[in-house]
Amino acid sequence: MLIVPSGILRREIMVMNSRFIATISPTDSVEEARAFMQTVRLEFPDASHHVPAFVIGGGNTLTEYCSDDGEPSGTSGRPLLAVLKGSDLGNVAVVVSRYFGGSLLGTGGLVKAYSEAGRTVTGAVGRATLVPAFRASILLPYPLYERSRQALEGAGAIILREDFAEAVAIEAEIPETDWETFSDKLASLGAGSIPLRILAKGMVRRPL
Repeated sequence: MLIVPSGILRREIMVMNSRFIATISPTDSVEEARAFMQTVRLEFPDASHHVPAFVIGGGNTLTEYCSDDGEPSGTSGRPLLAVLKGSDLGNVAVVVSRYFGGSLLGTGGLVKAYSEAGRTVTGAVGRATLVPAFRASILLPYPLYERSRQALEGAGAIILREDFAEAVAIEAEIPETDWETFSDKLASLGAGSIPLRILAKGMVRRPL
């Protein structure tokens, strides 16, 4: 079972007046990880360094990456990656943004600081597991909206989109294990009249 972060989280530590801001995110692909890294860079454009590391996939399809981003070789990216690999998390990316505080930390100090920043955020982030899910569309009359939404929440669904027009159009990811129970509930609510259509099959995060 692959354990992943349940969402994005940020933690900050201070080491000899340098700020180390660690941001963690679930990332299901290398492309998502690189996009996340760029987002953090844009958020802290004046930081001295943005040290990234990510681990995507598992087994024979495991992809790992890290960079020192201008810090002395081996003092930041590799220690941060080691923290990720030592956690129970997969499909995960972390960026540690450093604001230099004027005091040199030395090789050992940098390794310790980046490792601590990584452990602080990986230890605090919520855990989730990836489960097979159906991406589905539902078209609801307004009188059935609240009860149908409750049924979605009860099934552990993630609502992706809601459009309110003549009827309510919902797009959601529904765990495969709860699909039959949810579809039966929806059929009961609408006496079989509510359109429920599978758009695709994929994976969805379910909090532990």
